[in-house]
Amino acid sequence: MAAKTSKMPKTSAKVAKKAAAKRCAATPPLLAGGNPQIAKGEGDARVQAYIAAMPGWKSGVGRRIDALIARTIPGVRKAVKWNSPLYGIEGQGWILGLHCFTKYVKVAFFRGTSLRPVPPGVSKSKDTRYLNIHEDDQLDEAQFAAWVKQASQLPGERM
Repeated sequence: MAAKTSKMPKTSAKVAKKAAAKRCAATPPLLAGGNPQIAKGEGDARVQAYIAAMPGWKSGVGRRIDALIARTIPGVRKAVKWNSPLYGIEGQGWILGLHCFTKYVKVAFFRGTSLRPVPPGVSKSKDTRYLNIHEDDQLDEAQFAAWVKQASQLPGERM
């Protein structure tokens, strides 16, 4: 009987430790490069959870980009897939996505080679072009909005 009572506190300690871990899980873990691990799903709430979990200065960049996209494309479709927010047009597919890396936030324009001017970052994918935003970069909001508007008029990616 004494052996059972000595095990009880350990079991209670395990339960308490698991409960504490679940409370901490409200803050999503960060994957390589500081990319938030957000459950796959549709809608603005998932994207906002991702943006809120972006570390440091990247969260501000995420909020700015999200606001620019929402202003440029009223009713934009949002989702998180593969731990990356995606933006698209209902029935047309996904036009761009975000992803956190250690030193920058990457914006992928899935039909980027069709945009004018073409975004600067090259990709292994023949149509995709990137815009990498570093901490001290000044985002040209007018150019970014122009790319978003152009992208919204092109066929999107089916994912």
